[in-house]
Amino acid sequence: MSQTGILKGKAAFVAGGTSGINLGIARALAEAGASVAVLSRSQEKVDGAVAELRSVGVGALGYAADVRNEEAVAAAIKAAADTMGPLDVVVSGAAGNFICPAAAMSGKGFRTVIEIDLIGTFHVMRAAFDVARKPGCSMINISAPQSTMPYWGQAHVSAAKAGVDMLTKSLAYEWGEYGIRLNAIVPGPIEGTEGMKRLSPTDEARRAVEDSVPLRRYGTISDIAEIALFLASDQSSYVTGTVIACDGGQLLAGAGLFRPPLTTRQHIR
Repeated sequence: MSQTGILKGKAAFVAGGTSGINLGIARALAEAGASVAVLSRSQEKVDGAVAELRSVGVGALGYAADVRNEEAVAAAIKAAADTMGPLDVVVSGAAGNFICPAAAMSGKGFRTVIEIDLIGTFHVMRAAFDVARKPGCSMINISAPQSTMPYWGQAHVSAAKAGVDMLTKSLAYEWGEYGIRLNAIVPGPIEGTEGMKRLSPTDEARRAVEDSVPLRRYGTISDIAEIALFLASDQSSYVTGTVIACDGGQLLAGAGLFRPPLTTRQHIR
């Protein structure tokens, strides 16, 4: 998957990098030669991810912290930089989600997703700025198709990820003078992720998703990791402020597929 050695000697930090897409990205960075630190709320997941990354043969560190906790995030990022050196690559991928129509959602539920996805992303980016390699650091945020395409039961995620997209562009605009690049990736339906298990929980739903994507298949974690590796490397040295969709063309088709039948919606009411 990775291009061996293109990140040799570089230091990377991946928030949320203990499972799914983010762990795939962390592993790709490690296979490309970078030392990698990961952060997650679960110490057990952190330990497992660090062991997996070390099996690649590079240095790996792990920190247990909630991205909603600004001080804890800043402490983890500083500790990683103190050990590995200034950060060359920073990925913010921690996210929270659940399916719920807005009329049935509490303010607390809405706020929780905003705090994890949007405010948590700011916490990671802001703390990383203080220990980033300037110039040369590449920061990557993991967004979602809900940022530009409304899904039923996903108003909270749509609001949060739209904020992530604009935060990415705003920071790219402000921090470009320091030589820091910021970009975002929008994964489409990706095989084996928790999000797709929730949005397409049955075989029938899975087939419907595949049929709705112009390329007629689910994406893979490797598909996303390869784009992250490109954005992390010098191959993209003049790319900043972009939001790149890796979705098999799903955004072309729209999100109507994820709107449940009327009988289901009436039951929820």
